[in-house]
Amino acid sequence: MEQTDKKKKNIQTIVGLIAGGVTLVLVQQFFFKAPTYDQVMMKAASEINKSCPMMVDQETRLDNAVALPDNIFQYNYTLVNMEKATTDISYLENYLRPTLINTVKTNPDMKINRDNKTTMGYYYKDKNGEFLFKILVTPDLYAD
Repeated sequence: MEQTDKKKKNIQTIVGLIAGGVTLVLVQQFFFKAPTYDQVMMKAASEINKSCPMMVDQETRLDNAVALPDNIFQYNYTLVNMEKATTDISYLENYLRPTLINTVKTNPDMKINRDNKTTMGYYYKDKNGEFLFKILVTPDLYAD
């Protein structure tokens, strides 16, 4: 009889330890889990948006930033002195593209984006809110 009670206590102790271990793992997963990269991108966009709209230079206003599906982080700009009808959109896009690619390649602040193979999007509209162009800087454009 005494041995049966001992076995029951040992089994209860083992079950208790397993249950405690499982509970510990679940608590760590739900409460102390490191944020996912998507969460990091959303937080970064939120922080940027606290300062928006913000003039980048005399021509360009950063309206906001958004974390999009498929690992895309996009900046939305307005060219405050331009109108679609009187702008050489192709020239402007071709002028900005190499600068944006170089910025993503070399800016130390963008290292996390490079490390996570994020596509950087740059969306431009004119002073009337009309879409001008969008430049995507994909990982194949900035990888070494």
